[in-house]
Amino acid sequence: MSRRIKASRATVLVLAAGLLTGCGAFTAQNPGGTLSPINAIAQESDDHLMLFGADVVAYFTENRYVQGSPEYRSEYEMVDFHFSSAANKALFDADPTAYLPQYGGYCANGIAFGIPWGGKAEDFILHDGKLYVFGGELSKKAYLLDLEDNIRLSDKYWQDEVGNSNSFVQRVKRLVFRVPHYQTGEEQAAAVAAAERLGEERPAQPAG
Repeated sequence: MSRRIKASRATVLVLAAGLLTGCGAFTAQNPGGTLSPINAIAQESDDHLMLFGADVVAYFTENRYVQGSPEYRSEYEMVDFHFSSAANKALFDADPTAYLPQYGGYCANGIAFGIPWGGKAEDFILHDGKLYVFGGELSKKAYLLDLEDNIRLSDKYWQDEVGNSNSFVQRVKRLVFRVPHYQTGEEQAAAVAAAERLGEERPAQPAG
């Protein structure tokens, strides 16, 4: 069986599985506005709730994850946001784009491979005044191994492929037809472990 036929079958199977198991997520993540796709869920009166309701302003004002409340909510470009206070809601309403997570709130490490997947509100960094979310501690550590180059890759794939695409179709495409620099979770874990060992082996620098 040719590689092309195998890849085509794999694409159909993965897409079918996604459609059968994630119809709600399919709708929530693709609102159709300028902020699409996004890492969102559907919840009660919110069809496209960003980052599971995390307060996106608190990342910048408190440098930590804070869960928002439906008591303080805003809608921007067809996406719903929750906040932990009226003050944070007011800050967002005054300048929404200042607080938006990069890459629709998806894991920045995944976007570097062209894959809009994952993104936990608790795992993040702030860099140059921008919020980057990750799918877990390993993803964050792997991304930080070469932060500037990884941001360059994420920016490229978001602009060229992911932004304004359908998240599920893009995900399947890049899981089957992987980018040249793709790394598995095991490969990333090995790279992180090697970097940590190297850091432990380096002699301490003299003070002063």
